[in-house]
Amino acid sequence: MGLAMLLSNDKVLLRDNTNHTHDLRSVPMPTPKADLLQGTLNLLILKALTLGRLHGWGISKRIRDMSRNILEVNQGSLYPALHRLEDRGFVSAEWGISTEGRRAKFYRLTKVGRKQFADEQQRWQLFAAAVGHTLRADSV
Repeated sequence: MGLAMLLSNDKVLLRDNTNHTHDLRSVPMPTPKADLLQGTLNLLILKALTLGRLHGWGISKRIRDMSRNILEVNQGSLYPALHRLEDRGFVSAEWGISTEGRRAKFYRLTKVGRKQFADEQQRWQLFAAAVGHTLRADSV
């Protein structure tokens, strides 16, 4: 079964093997902390950059490759997230030439970004474990 998940500004879409797209949003739940999807996108971008500097399209491709073609980050979500991460000092950017010979902005994880990635990864693992325990629970 071929499934693809598309993370967009305010949507989580699942594309099935018949190329139908399903909106996975339920009733919006207010959270006191950063929005889960935005936080997840930040985590994925930081992870992609732990493996080395990349331009925007390369980050999107790396996330898709690491997720075995399940996660797809569109440019409308990626670039605002990169700008937020840069503003917070988690990534730095510099202009360079891509392997295709085009001028591109390359992003690199900063020291602060590496710490942020480790912290976010730990929180995500705790969250994922809690969801897993909840889904497996037969009683309280």
